[in-house]
Amino acid sequence: MNARNFGEGAGERNVLGEPLEPCSTSPLTGFFRSGYCAAGPDGVARHLVCIEASEAFLAYSKGAGNDLSTPRPEWGFPGLKAGDRWCLLAERWAQALEAGQAPRVFMHSTNEAVLDGLSLADLKAHARDLN
Repeated sequence: MNARNFGEGAGERNVLGEPLEPCSTSPLTGFFRSGYCAAGPDGVARHLVCIEASEAFLAYSKGAGNDLSTPRPEWGFPGLKAGDRWCLLAERWAQALEAGQAPRVFMHSTNEAVLDGLSLADLKAHARDLN
């Protein structure tokens, strides 16, 4: 497996047990900036929950010390706005859930590795892409 493939989630699965789907290419997201919430071959990446940012979540996140709305060009980060999809740290999603501020989740693009610390029921309760 080459670097391009693992950054694209090759062989990785989503929380539904299916092949991992891309989260976003605009803005380009993921630890590997491939558009996928991929963990990589060694499972080192933790930006694994594909979320839809909302104004409320962005304000909460900024207040919690994780400013996702301010552009940081030196890091290649455009800053998020409501409606953007983004690979969020599983721990940050859990923190937002506990505070009652969890953003909506794209289940098909959320890596199954998050199930080590997050419950499938909680993720489903915030699902954006399930009927």
